[in-house]
Amino acid sequence: MFSLAVTSTVILIIAIIVMILASLLSKKSIIDREKSSPFECGFDPKSSSRLPFSLRFFLIAVIFLIFDVEIALLLPMILILPQSNIFNWLIVSIFFLFILIIGLYHEWNQGALDWAN
Repeated sequence: MFSLAVTSTVILIIAIIVMILASLLSKKSIIDREKSSPFECGFDPKSSSRLPFSLRFFLIAVIFLIFDVEIALLLPMILILPQSNIFNWLIVSIFFLFILIIGLYHEWNQGALDWAN
């Protein structure tokens, strides 16, 4: 119990030191108006320098992250198969895959997987 508290304290102190160093090193010392402008060639911009963010790309990225995390949760299930009760393992695996397939079906019906549009 004592070693857990010491380890947690050391990790917390290291994390705080890293955050303080990162904030000190990331500060800009000189704010240059020309460097912060969108164009440095001397011409005034005719349109906005920012393009609108594609909501479709954002949805596809979120779907990828969700399914990527679920795959990362499925891989350890294969490794624990020899040490676990086969009936309990089978129920949990089928339930997890069922939720995954229901989510995929829902995304498909909502049209989030139609990339050609």
